[in-house]
Amino acid sequence: MHFIIGGAFNGKRSWVKNRYMGTVDYRWLSAYENCPLPTDLNKINQELIILEGVETWLKGLTEEFDSDKCRTIWNSCLDNWLSWEKAKLTRKVVVIGTDITKGIVPLEKANRLWRDVTGWAYQDSAAKAEKVNLIWYGINQTIK
Repeated sequence: MHFIIGGAFNGKRSWVKNRYMGTVDYRWLSAYENCPLPTDLNKINQELIILEGVETWLKGLTEEFDSDKCRTIWNSCLDNWLSWEKAKLTRKVVVIGTDITKGIVPLEKANRLWRDVTGWAYQDSAAKAEKVNLIWYGINQTIK
């Protein structure tokens, strides 16, 4: 699994397209286009799956569940995605998330929960990912 993080509108999508497009058949699933959180990838036949908008999927979880349940669901998704990827040597999962954890702490309880859950989910994603890249202003930094 390859986890890509960075600020909003900082070039993550372009970087992923330049890095991966044209190499294999792929499926791009985006929370920004109202795609539901993909918990099971087994019905997808492409070799590359790109999952974009992690923070949006996490916001949806925080609207329904407490922080512990959100983190449990997220880790279950990560484990399922890794199992799908490891089932074939040619498979790859790319996960793209926008960093919302910096800056002023939100006043609203719901937004603080979203920010906290996103930070924990990104830590879990980075720990389980084989590679982690940070994209700021279109510049890549490999951090794992």
